[in-house]
Amino acid sequence: MNHSIYSADRSTHLKVVAVALVAGIAVAAVGLSARLSSDDGYAQTARVIKAGKPVTVTSSEASVVR
Repeated sequence: MNHSIYSADRSTHLKVVAVALVAGIAVAAVGLSARLSSDDGYAQTARVIKAGKPVTVTSSEASVVR
C-alpha cells in the first residue's frame, strides 16, 4: 500500500477520484433534498416595507417625533 499520493499507481488515483465524486454527489443530493422539502413557511416572497414616521432617539431614552 502506498502512503504517498506521488508514488501511487493509476488504480489508486482512480479510487481517490471515484470516492471524491461519490462524496460530491452525496453532498449535492443532501443539499437539494433539504432545499426542495422545506415547506415550513420560510419561502422567500417579495415584501414591501414602508417607512414610518421619522423618530430621533436621544440618550435620555425619550423619543421625539418630527
